[in-house]
Amino acid sequence: MGKAQRNRANKKAPRTDPIAKPVKPPTDPELAALRESRILPVLRDLQNPDAKARTTAAGAIANIVQDQKCRKLLLREQVVHIVLTETLTDASIDSRAAGWEILRVLAQEEESDFCVHLHRLDILTAIEHAAKAILETLTSSEPPFAKLLKAQQVLVWEMTNSLLSLLGFFAVARDEILDAIVASPIILRFLFRLASSDSVPQEIFEETLSCLMTLSEDNLNLGHAITDDQETRCYDELLKLASGTGPRAVLSCGVLHNIFASLQWLDHSPGKDGACDALLIPSLTRALEQSSPSSQSPTMQVAMEILASIGTDLVNAFEKGNKSKVSADKASAAEEWGGIEDDDAMDVDEGAGADDDEAEDGNEDEEDDDEDDDELDDDLGADLERVTARDDTPEEADLDDLPTLKELLQQAVPQLIRLTNVATDTEEGLAIQGHALSALNNIAWTLSCIEFADGENSNIFRAWVPAAKKIWTKAITPILESDSADLEMATVVTSLAWAVSRSVHGETLARGNQHRRFFALYQASKKHVQTDVPLAKGDEAEDPLQGLGVKCIGVLGSLARDPAPISVNREIGIFLMTVLNTPDTPAADAIEAFNQLFDIYADEDAPCDKEVFWKDDFLKHLEELVPNLKTIAKGIDKRAFEELRIKADETVLNLRRFIQYKKKHVPQP
Repeated sequence: MGKAQRNRANKKAPRTDPIAKPVKPPTDPELAALRESRILPVLRDLQNPDAKARTTAAGAIANIVQDQKCRKLLLREQVVHIVLTETLTDASIDSRAAGWEILRVLAQEEESDFCVHLHRLDILTAIEHAAKAILETLTSSEPPFAKLLKAQQVLVWEMTNSLLSLLGFFAVARDEILDAIVASPIILRFLFRLASSDSVPQEIFEETLSCLMTLSEDNLNLGHAITDDQETRCYDELLKLASGTGPRAVLSCGVLHNIFASLQWLDHSPGKDGACDALLIPSLTRALEQSSPSSQSPTMQVAMEILASIGTDLVNAFEKGNKSKVSADKASAAEEWGGIEDDDAMDVDEGAGADDDEAEDGNEDEEDDDEDDDELDDDLGADLERVTARDDTPEEADLDDLPTLKELLQQAVPQLIRLTNVATDTEEGLAIQGHALSALNNIAWTLSCIEFADGENSNIFRAWVPAAKKIWTKAITPILESDSADLEMATVVTSLAWAVSRSVHGETLARGNQHRRFFALYQASKKHVQTDVPLAKGDEAEDPLQGLGVKCIGVLGSLARDPAPISVNREIGIFLMTVLNTPDTPAADAIEAFNQLFDIYADEDAPCDKEVFWKDDFLKHLEELVPNLKTIAKGIDKRAFEELRIKADETVLNLRRFIQYKKKHVPQP
C-alpha cells in the first residue's frame, strides 16, 4: 500500500493533546473497575511508542468495542479522537486496518448522529486517503498484489470492507454526507474499480454492490457518474453481471434499478440500448426460482425488495406514457367517488372542518345547502357518472408498450405468489413470506391507482385481472383461512387485499362469507390498539391512516361494491354503520368508514342503492352522524396529525354533499 502520512515508529513518548480534556471516571463501581482493568491499559498501548504494542492494542479495541459497556467507556475516553489523529495514520497497516474496524463498529452500533459527528471531523478526507492507498496497492505492478503475503492481502480486504460499510452508514445518516461522498472522484473511482474487477473476493464484491445500491437510490448525480464512467466501464460490467445468476446478479440489478429510476429510463423513455426495469425482472425472477428459503434467503429477500421497488416505481412509467393515466391521489385508498372537487377541498378550512367551527351558527349550513343544491346535484351527477362508467368492448391485453409491467405480471407475480405459501415455522420462512407479500402489495397498489373508468387502459385492466384473482385465491385466501398470522402479518395481507379488491372494478373476488374474516380482523385490531391512538402518540400515531382497522374497512368497502350479492352488501353496510355508531371507534377508522359508504352507495342505479341503502334507512343514520363527525374532526390536532385532520375535514364536507345528493335521488316506489 502507499506510505502513511506520518511515521511515529521512532517516537519516544506519546504526543500530548492540548485540546483533550481529562475524563472523569464513572460513578458506577462496575464501570469504574472495567475502565481501570481493560479500557485505560489498552488506550495507553494504543499510543505506545512501540509499533507492535500499538498494533496489538488497536486489534484489541476492535474486538472489545462490540461490547456495549466497553464501547461507551471507550467513547468517554475519546477513543475516536485517538483513532482519527493517530491510528489511521500509523505506519503499520495492521494498526490502520484495526482503526477502520473500530470506526466501522462504532458507526454500526451508535445512532446516525455519530456518523454526522465523524463527517464534521472530516472523516471523508481520511477515507479518500485510505481508498487511494488501497487502489494503488491493488493496481501496483511492483510488487503485484497477487504476490503479496496472504496476510497482507487479508488486511487490505479487511480495510476495504470497513470503508465500504462506513460509506453505507454515512450515506443514510444525512443527505449532505451522501452528496459529499458522490462528489468525491477518489471515492467513486474506488467503488467503480471494485465493482468492475473479477479478482475481488465474493464478500467484498457483494459489499461494494450493496454500498452502491445505498448510494444510488434517488441519486441523479451518481446515476450520471456510473453511466458516464469510461475508465472502468462500471455500467457495462453491471449489465453483464445482472444477466447472470446468484447474489452478484441480484445486487447488480439493484444498482441498475436505482440508476434507471434516477435517470427516468422508463418503458416509454428507455435509456442506452433500451435499458429499463424490464431487463432486470428475468434475473430477479430466476433468483426466486433457483433459491430456497433455507439456502439463499438473503439473496431472495434482496430480489423481492428490488421487485417491490420496481412495482412502486412503475407508476412513473404510467404517468409518463401517452396511453396510461394515473389518478391524481395515489396515496388515498378511497377517493374514487367524486364528491369533492379540487376547488372544494381547498376551501375546507372555511367550512365544516375548520378550527373556528365552534363559532358558526348551525343555520348557516342549511342556508348554504339550499343555495348550492342545484349546483351540487349537477356536479355530483357528473362525478358519479365518470366513476361508474364501464367499457365492455373486448380487447386483447397487449402490453408490448409496457414491458416492465408485462414482465412483472408474467414472470415475477407467479413466483411471488408461490413464496407467500412457504413454510412459516422458521424465521427465514416468515421473512420470505413477508417480503413476497410486500412485493405483491406494491405492485397491486400501483395498479389500483390506474384510471380504468370509461375504458381507459383496458389492455392493462385485462392483463391485471387474472393476476389479481390468482393473488386473491392463492396468496390472500390461504393466509386468511389459516388463522395463523399475527397482527403484523395480518396488516400486510389486509393491505394487499385492499389493493387487489379496489383495483378490479366490477370483478367478484371473495367467495361465500370471506368478508366476515375481515370483520373478525377489525375486532382483533381494536383489542390491540388504544382507542385514542389516532389522536395521541402510540404505535400507530405516526400514520393512523395505515392501521389494520383502516385497512379492514377499506377491503370491506371494496368487497361490498356492485356486483357484490345484496346479502353481502347489507352485512358490510350494517357493519360500517355499526363502526360509526360505536363511541370508541378511532378517528381514522370512522373517516375511512364514511368514505367507503360514499363509494358503495354512490351509484343510484346499483341494486344495493334501493335494496340496502334506502330499505335499511341508511340516509337517516348518516344525517344523525353529522355532529359526531364534526366532533371527531375538531378533536384531531392538525399540528400532530395534519393528514388525518385534512382527511377528516374533507369527509365532513363530503358527508354534507353526499346527503344532499341522495335526497335528490330518492328511488321511486
